[in-house]
Amino acid sequence: MAYEIGFVDNTGSEGVAHWQFLLKIKALAEANGWTTLRYLNPTPYTTDTVIRELILQGVGLSGTEQIFIGFRAYQSVSADYYNLSCAAFTGYAAGNTFITQPGYVESGVPAHNNRIDYWLVVNAQRIAFGLKVGTPAYEHGYAGKFLPYATPGQYPYPLAVGGMLNGVPATRFSDTAHSMPYKGTRANFKIRFVDGAWKQIDSWPWNNAYLATATQLRDTNNNYKLLPVVLNDAGPNIYGELDGVYSISGFNNATENTLTIDGIPYVVLQDVSRNGFTDYIALRLN
Repeated sequence: MAYEIGFVDNTGSEGVAHWQFLLKIKALAEANGWTTLRYLNPTPYTTDTVIRELILQGVGLSGTEQIFIGFRAYQSVSADYYNLSCAAFTGYAAGNTFITQPGYVESGVPAHNNRIDYWLVVNAQRIAFGLKVGTPAYEHGYAGKFLPYATPGQYPYPLAVGGMLNGVPATRFSDTAHSMPYKGTRANFKIRFVDGAWKQIDSWPWNNAYLATATQLRDTNNNYKLLPVVLNDAGPNIYGELDGVYSISGFNNATENTLTIDGIPYVVLQDVSRNGFTDYIALRLN
């Protein structure tokens, strides 16, 4: 696994910040086993219809898999939004557009044309990131496999795609309604089910009585418990958990805090501008 912490702005060779971050994803992914199948970088960004595209293929933790994910950068100068997106596919067809790739699903992530601070984490089966943009707002993205509670034969292609938006709408980071995908039961977070359909699901510990009633969850002697984000539905069926994303209490905590557990570093990030006890995740950095 590899991670990168840094910032991009509008002064680099790739122009505006959200384009530069797309290139950061490409570089770190390629350095860690992903193959770029498509990278379209038309200019100039002042044309609202110009969209940059990145499609990657990974081999998974086994080294023998075929995992297809993608990211895009889209914007409107007149509406003052400069966004990214996370996507996943079931294959790759060179002659197809981004949105007509096999099994396509996509979720937008509000970003910025000016400075973006980022936390980017890549392993062989998924890419996850957090962004700080604007006022600030903290945005999140996840594309790739989750960790299924099943064998590869039972669940051969367990993908998850999470951004901040349902599809790729014209939504600016200043919008107050959008929220991180990990809280579940929302259209901006889907998993690929065993029948090949994309399924909107719940996620523990948010979508049940645990955080609904335990909103005062706290640390114990300054030790913070990381809770796995477990994917489930009202069936009840439990499908697995996210790779490297955890719920953490916001009590006496703050976004961008770091912690180390068993030698593994994590960064704490909040849900946009929300700062309640249940509005934080810990992103594993190793």
